[in-house]
Amino acid sequence: MNPIMTIVKKEFKDIIRDRRSIMMMLIVPMLLFPLLITLVTTVTSHQSKKAKAKTLEVALIAHGNATAFRDTLLKRGDMKIREDISEDMIHALIQSDSLDAAICFDAQFDAQIADLQSGQIHLYFKSSKDLNTSRNRLTNLIRDYENQIVNERFQRLSLDRTIVDPVQVKRHDIASQREKIGKSIGGILPYFFVLMCFMGCMYPAIDLGAGEKERGTLETLLVAPIGKFHILLGKCGVIVLSGLVAVSVCFIGLFLVAVQHREIVAKILHALQGMFEISSLLLVISLFLPLTIFFAASLLSLSIFAKSFKEAQSMMTPLNIVIIVPAAIGLLPGIELDAVTAFIPILNISLAAKEILSGTITIPLLLAVYASLIALAGLSLYACAKWFERESTIFREM
Repeated sequence: MNPIMTIVKKEFKDIIRDRRSIMMMLIVPMLLFPLLITLVTTVTSHQSKKAKAKTLEVALIAHGNATAFRDTLLKRGDMKIREDISEDMIHALIQSDSLDAAICFDAQFDAQIADLQSGQIHLYFKSSKDLNTSRNRLTNLIRDYENQIVNERFQRLSLDRTIVDPVQVKRHDIASQREKIGKSIGGILPYFFVLMCFMGCMYPAIDLGAGEKERGTLETLLVAPIGKFHILLGKCGVIVLSGLVAVSVCFIGLFLVAVQHREIVAKILHALQGMFEISSLLLVISLFLPLTIFFAASLLSLSIFAKSFKEAQSMMTPLNIVIIVPAAIGLLPGIELDAVTAFIPILNISLAAKEILSGTITIPLLLAVYASLIALAGLSLYACAKWFERESTIFREM
């Protein structure tokens, strides 16, 4: 049997016995998106329904103006109108949540409207509260009142209202639904995929390096009639497999959410299903192969250097920040895949994955991303092999 495959089988058996590795390779990626999306949609939906059903407590300071608007507010059953509040009390009452909003008309409002001038209405609210539902409900009422005044003015002047609408703009968005959704949510998905890939590699790398040192099995493996490079490739192969499994399971969890989450409207669901075509999934996963090799070689190097499992874990945990930062940059507006970003590690895979999911990837940029990732994987594997050859690294005193 091929010595590398022998090492792979041996190390793979060790990995599936480790609960932490199984947790980060299978359980967490599978549950991440279902739990996250379910939690967000459930909480948001609950809060939105609660805010819409709430009876708003609104202060109205009309100074004797806008009688029609006042009558409209008083007839509404979803609002409690208070006219016993002075304008200097508004800020304190809204800040303390004793009041949801306040509407204040200028003292000369009716006179200004009668003279065909603009009258001012002050709307007070707290934007950090109830998803801005209070503001939106009152803004719609004020807008209806404004349209009513405008219609009355045109009737009074015997004018056709269409004279103030000389241009009609008809917008035609040629972007497909998949492209629009892919550009909006496709940026956040690679962020999680990179993180899951790293976490999927981390614990197997710790166990196959520092863990074997603690168990005293590394020395036994090194005296076997197998070259060190074969041992290294076998260990890296298992770590790479773990990382790819974590990413693949993450995709599966997200796909199940897209198919089963009934709150997603039909056209968005259809676009999500288009994003997760087999060809798109395989292309994105293929991008993660060289990245996973880079993670595997880098983490295994640290694990071999560490004296214990705990030391290896403390050395690798801060690397999460190093991984997250370039992936998070891909979320920023205006950051696109181009001839420069295609060669920036981790950022390039984040941007390329977004382009693939939205269906807008171009072959030259995709090849540039592959080239940079493969070069990075090769260099990291070469450095790990050189590091593994040093006995002073492997046999550091415990």
